Amino acid sequence: MTMPRPQPLARVLRLSILAGLLACPPAIAREAGARDLGDWTVARSGDGQGCFLTRLYDRPGETTLLLGLDRDGTNHLTVLNANWSIEPRQKLKLDFRLSKGGYARHFAVGMASDGKRGFVTSFETQFPAYFASSHMLAIARGDVPVERLPLDGSGAGVAALRQCVAKLGDAPRAASGEKGGLQDIPRDPFATGSPRKSRR
Repeated sequence: MTMPRPQPLARVLRLSILAGLLACPPAIAREAGARDLGDWTVARSGDGQGCFLTRLYDRPGETTLLLGLDRDGTNHLTVLNANWSIEPRQKLKLDFRLSKGGYARHFAVGMASDGKRGFVTSFETQFPAYFASSHMLAIARGDVPVERLPLDGSGAGVAALRQCVAKLGDAPRAASGEKGGLQDIPRDPFATGSPRKSRR
């Protein structure tokens, strides 16, 4: 079974921005009140707009797998390894295979973080559910195998990831643009000679 492919609209730009923003995902997971679930770690992202599920694999280059989920339901998958030579912002087409189904020639963008190199990509909103029900994630670059990562415990990990994001949804958003916090902003802050007046 082949899983549905996400729409390509603005994906290059969005993933390039993500590659720049995810400057140090493993450090984020350690610093933001992390919760351990076996081999997995769940933590809030530094900007408070989502959470990460992280696992470190004991193998040459110490592969880091990181699944991010944001408040708006978008997700991003990052895989890093100290031995890889991917250039930051390099555009890639990779094959991703889960226990049931996969994504052929799926777009990814190269990135560097925490002394490692790798890539970031995103999938449709159902991807975390597919990830949670899979025992293995295999990644290939054409005929060249990139990684084969066991996902045992991913079901509990994704459940905790969703709980983490749900808690963020209850928290007040900074700069929401709604009435709160606007009382001291004048109706026209650029008017000359007029006293400060609220928007009311």
